[in-house]
Amino acid sequence: MAHNEHGHTPAAWTTVILILAGFVVGAIAVMLLNWPLFWIGGVGLVVVAGIVGKVMQMMGLGQRDTQSGPRQPAVATGEDSIG
Repeated sequence: MAHNEHGHTPAAWTTVILILAGFVVGAIAVMLLNWPLFWIGGVGLVVVAGIVGKVMQMMGLGQRDTQSGPRQPAVATGEDSIG
């Protein structure tokens, strides 16, 4: 069976926490009828969270893509072509 992280990575946790903070800020802004805070603080933070999560994933802090194959050629790692 393939190993799967199910989101237990630093990139996933950081993204979820930032999105949650964006929703909280947005909800408070709606209650206060402060629309600039809603768009800049709430929606803006959710957009930034997606960007931060993708950057962290590309830095290697996310889940590895097991379907794309090995990260290095088999010759460089000393493994045979079967696995």
